[in-house]
Amino acid sequence: MTRSSRGWGYSLRLANWLGICGAIPFGIALLTVSTNCASAQITPDSTLPNYSIVTSSGNTSTIEGGVRAGNNLFHSFEQFSVPTGNTANFNNALDIQNIISRVTGKSISNIDGLIKANGTANLFLINPNGIIFGPNASLNIGGSFLASTANTIGFGERGFFSASNPESPSSLLTVNPSALLFNQIHAASIENKSVADAGLDPSSIFTAQGLRVPDGNNLLLVGGDININSGGLYAFGGRVELGSLAGAGTVGLNGDDNDLRLSFPQGVKRADMSVNNRSEINVVAQDGGSISINAQNLNISGGSFLLAGIGQELGGVGSQAGDIEIKTTGAVTVAGRSDIRNAAEPGAVGNSGNINITAESLFVTDGAELVASTFGQQGNAGSVTINADTVSFDGVGSDGLPSAAFSSVESGGVGNSGNINIAARALSITDGAQVQTLVRGVSEDGTLLGGQGNAGNVNIDVRDTVSFDGVSSNRFPSAAFSSVESGAIGNAGSINIKAGSLSVKDGARLNASTSGQGNAGSVTVNADTVSFDGVGSNGVPSSALSNVEPNAIGNAGGIKITAGSLLVKNGARVESLTRGQGNAGSVTINADTVSFDKGKSYGQELGAGQGQNRDNPEQGIVQGLYSDGSYRWFSGAYTSVEGTSSKGEGGNIIITTGSLSVTDGAQMSARSVGGGAAGNLEVSARSIRLDNQALLSSDTIAGQGNIFLRSDDLILRRGSNITTNATGTATGGNINIDTDILAALQ
Repeated sequence: MTRSSRGWGYSLRLANWLGICGAIPFGIALLTVSTNCASAQITPDSTLPNYSIVTSSGNTSTIEGGVRAGNNLFHSFEQFSVPTGNTANFNNALDIQNIISRVTGKSISNIDGLIKANGTANLFLINPNGIIFGPNASLNIGGSFLASTANTIGFGERGFFSASNPESPSSLLTVNPSALLFNQIHAASIENKSVADAGLDPSSIFTAQGLRVPDGNNLLLVGGDININSGGLYAFGGRVELGSLAGAGTVGLNGDDNDLRLSFPQGVKRADMSVNNRSEINVVAQDGGSISINAQNLNISGGSFLLAGIGQELGGVGSQAGDIEIKTTGAVTVAGRSDIRNAAEPGAVGNSGNINITAESLFVTDGAELVASTFGQQGNAGSVTINADTVSFDGVGSDGLPSAAFSSVESGGVGNSGNINIAARALSITDGAQVQTLVRGVSEDGTLLGGQGNAGNVNIDVRDTVSFDGVSSNRFPSAAFSSVESGAIGNAGSINIKAGSLSVKDGARLNASTSGQGNAGSVTVNADTVSFDGVGSNGVPSSALSNVEPNAIGNAGGIKITAGSLLVKNGARVESLTRGQGNAGSVTINADTVSFDKGKSYGQELGAGQGQNRDNPEQGIVQGLYSDGSYRWFSGAYTSVEGTSSKGEGGNIIITTGSLSVTDGAQMSARSVGGGAAGNLEVSARSIRLDNQALLSSDTIAGQGNIFLRSDDLILRRGSNITTNATGTATGGNINIDTDILAALQ
C-alpha cells in the first residue's frame, strides 16, 4: 500500500510470516466437528457451564454457545489461533454488546486469518501467553476490538473473568469491563504484522492494510512488550490505544458502548514498544480520531507513521480531530524518516489535533518529524507539546529533510498554526534539525497559493542548557523558526526561550521573520548565560533575527534578551532589519555583562547561492565577499533599513548593563540605507570598553540615527570609533555621551 499527498507519503511493506498449524493436545474434551487444521487451532475448554462450541466447515470455524450475562457473552478456550486463510466466526446474538474471550491453555494465539462477529458487539481477546497477528490477520466486527495478555478482566465490584484461574463467570458480570489485571512477573508480548487489505479509507484515497475496526470505534492492544512490525492499525475517526506493562499491575478500562479507553495508574511499571519497518497507525477521518500510547521506551523507526487529523475533502464547520498522546517512563525515539503527524489534509474543513509527548527523554533523528499542520480550506493546526527531561533533535534524513517539529499552515491552507511547546531540563538541536511554526508560501509547482493565517509561537522552557549547534551537510541550519514565507499572508509568531543557559553556535539561528504579507515575530530570551558564536559551514552566522525580508509587507518584531551575561563572538549577530515594506524592530538587551567580540570571521570563498541574506560589502558594516576570497562577518547588534525600496523606519538598539565590551572589530549599528529614518543606539552601563577597531555607529540617508551613551567611564582603544554619518540631504544624528571618564587611547 502506498499513499502520497502534498509531499508526504505512507507505505507498508509485507512482512514474511510462517503460519502455524499446531498439534491437537490429548486429554482435552474437544467440542468441535472437524479434523482439519483450522478447527484444531480453536479449542474450547471445559470451564464454562455452557461450553463454547466450535463447528468447522471448510476454512471457517463458527463459535457459538458460551455464557451470557446481560449483554455480555463469555467464551473460554484451551487455545485460540486462526491459521492463514481461515476464519473464526463468533455467531453471537445481535443484542450482545461485549464478546469476552479468554485463553486458559499455555499456547500463544497466532492470528493470520479473519476474525468475525455479528452486530455491533465489541470483541475482547485475552491470552496471558502472548498474541501474534500475522501479515494476513484481519477483523470483520461491528464494534471495538481489544487484544490483551492480561490474566484477568475486572467488572467493577461485580467480579472477575480470569484466564489464569478460570472459573465460570458470575451472573452478576452484566456491566462493562472495567480493568485489565496482570499478575505475571513478565507480561507476555503482542506483535502485529498485519498488512491484510482492509478497505478504502474515509477519503477513498488509499486502501488500508492491517487490522481495522469500523470507523468511529476503538482498537486497543494491551500487553507486555508490543511490537508493530511492518503492520497497520486503523480506527478511522475512533481511537487506537496501545499499552505496555512490564509485570504485575492493573490498567483501568473506561468508557461505554464502543468507546473503550485505558487508564494507566502512575505506579504501574511499563514495558517497551516499537513501531517499525514502515508500520502505520492511522485514525484520520471526518473528525475525532485519536492515538494514545503508554510504554516505558517507545521506538518509532524505519519510515513508520502515526497519523491523525481530518481526511482529504472531509470535515465541516466545527470538525475537530483528536490528539496523539504519547506517555513513557523512559525514552521516545523517532527516527529514519518516521513521522508523527496530525493534519487537516488538502480540501479538509476543521481543526487538526495536537501532538503531546511526555517522556524521560525524546530523540528525533535521521529526518523524522513531529508535525501538526493544516492544508485545509478552513481550520487551524494543532500544537506540538513536549515535556521531558532531555530533548534532542538531530540531523537530516536520507532525503535531505531535517529532523523537526512543525506546526504549519501549508500552501493552500487557511487557518492558524499552533505552537511548539518544549519543557525540559536540557534541549539540543543539532546538525540542521529544526523546530518551527510557519505559514507556507506558494507551492513549488505553483499550483497552490500561499497559506493564509498566523504562525504560532515557539516556546522553550528549559531548566539547564539549550543548545542550537551547526548546520547539516546540505546547509540546513540548526534553528528555531517562526516565519511567513513568500506569497503567504499572515503574521509570524514569536520565539520565546527561558533557560539556565542558551548556546547558539556554528551557523545555528533563532529566526522570527516574514517574507510574505504580515508582521515578523519577536525573539525573546531569558537566561543566566547567553552565547552566540561563530559562522556555519554554509557561510551564515549564528544569529537571532527578526526581519522583514525583500518584497515582504509588515513590521519586524524585534529581539529582547535578558541575561546574567551575553556573549556574541566570531561573526555571530543579533539583528532586526527591514528589507521590505515595514519597520525594523528594536534590539533590547538587559544583562549584567554584554560582550561583542572577535568581529571578523574569515572563511573560504563561497560559491553562488551558498550564503543567505548577504549584504553588499560596499555598504561597509555588515559582511561581504572580499577580493582575497574571504567572507567576513562582524559580530554585533544591528538594526537597519536595507535598500532604497524599503520605506520603513529603523529600530533602536537599547542596552542596559553593568559592563559593555565591544572588541576586535565587533560592531553595534543602527542605520538606514533606505527610505526610512535610522533608529537610535542607546547604552546605559557602569563601564563601556571599545577595543581594537570596535565600532558604534548610526548611518543614514533618511535622517535620525542618534547615539546616546551613559556610563561611569568610557574607554576607546586601538582604532575604535563612535560615529554618525548622513548621506545626501539627510541630517545626521547626534552623539550624546554622559560619562565621568572619557578616554581614547592607542
